[in-house]
Formats: sequence, structure tokens, C-alpha cells
Amino acid sequence: MYILTENSSIANHFLAEIRDTEIQKDRARFRKNIERLGEILAYEVSKNMGYKPAKVETPLGIKETRLLSQQPVLCTIMRAGLPLHQGMLNYFDKADSAFIGAYRGKHDAKENFDIEMDYISSPDIQGRTLILCDPMIASGKSLEKAYHAMLRYGIPKRTYLVGAIASSRGARFVQARMPECRLYLGDLDQDLNDKSYIVPGLGDAGDLSYGNKT
Repeated sequence: MYILTENSSIANHFLAEIRDTEIQKDRARFRKNIERLGEILAYEVSKNMGYKPAKVETPLGIKETRLLSQQPVLCTIMRAGLPLHQGMLNYFDKADSAFIGAYRGKHDAKENFDIEMDYISSPDIQGRTLILCDPMIASGKSLEKAYHAMLRYGIPKRTYLVGAIASSRGARFVQARMPECRLYLGDLDQDLNDKSYIVPGLGDAGDLSYGNKT
């Protein structure tokens, strides 16, 4: 598991702003900060991807370098995941994209709930690098269901799970249920409340990005 805040960087500012109740009132800035975190996490993920030798012709000669050997598939859970996905796409700008519509179903008296999924669109991911984005990894249930739904499109060579903030419980769940996946996070919080929201977290990322849902 990789966590951005284990080392101080400008990412701390973006994370602080998405948590701040006053700054959250500016939806455009909230989305932009999530997007910025996506860019930083894309850079960190890219360090562990495959590269091949290449040559670039400049006006004054030839420069040898190393370029990605294969473009990844970027997958996001709508709607909350769209800004994080855009940040990843800004850096992996030649990647293919996949989209999953998943949401929490009705809660029972004990605040348990099922993850509902009613939309998925994806290219073939067989033997490719899959990067699955979900800004808030609370219980980890939606991420697990999304990952297994993606496997109907092929078995990826490697999978990275990317989130802005996760709970410790959610991170443990993901690591236990999907040990073949690598987890990349902006920050890690300790608790979940009785409605499975991350504490201190930031609230509902989808609502903060696009408005309250009914």
C-alpha cells in the first residue's frame, strides 16, 4: 500500500482543501483538487509500470529514452470517481477508459447495505494494466464488486486500486479480498461511522462535486 501523506508534499494542500468545509462550498475547486490528486497518484503509479527503449528525433539529434510499453485501462466508479479519473487521464492521456455505475442500495435497520451496479462499459483488459479509481474507499465493498465485474472483460496483467482517501477498515478489506491488486492512496483515515462514511473523511465526494442527489 502506497500513501501520499507518508511523505510531506504539495498533495497535503490539496487533501486539506477537499476536507475543509468552507472550501468545499466551491464545487469547481473541490473537483479540481480531486483531479490534482489523480494526477499525482498517476505519476506515482507510473513508476511501477513497464517501459521499453525508444528513440526520439530532436531538431539537433537523437535522444534515447524509455516509454510505456503498453497503455493502461483507466476505470472509474461513477459519479464520484469522475474528477479523479480525469486527473489520471490527464497523465495517461492515451489510455483506454472504462466506466462503472455503482451505488449503495437501501440500508437496513442496522445500516447494512448492498452495492447495486447497473451500468458497465469497458474495452478488453486481457493482459493489460488496469487502474481502478474510487475517490473514497470506505468499506471497500464497491471497489471489490467493481473489480470482479471488470474481470468479465479479461484478466489484467496487473491492477492498481487508486483512492483519494480510504478508511483503515476499507484498506484492510481490499488487501484481504484482492491481494493481487496494489493500493495507492492520497491519505488513510482510521474510522468509519455507523453509516459507513469515513471519519474524519470529507463527506460525500459525489455530492460535493455535482450537487446533492435525491
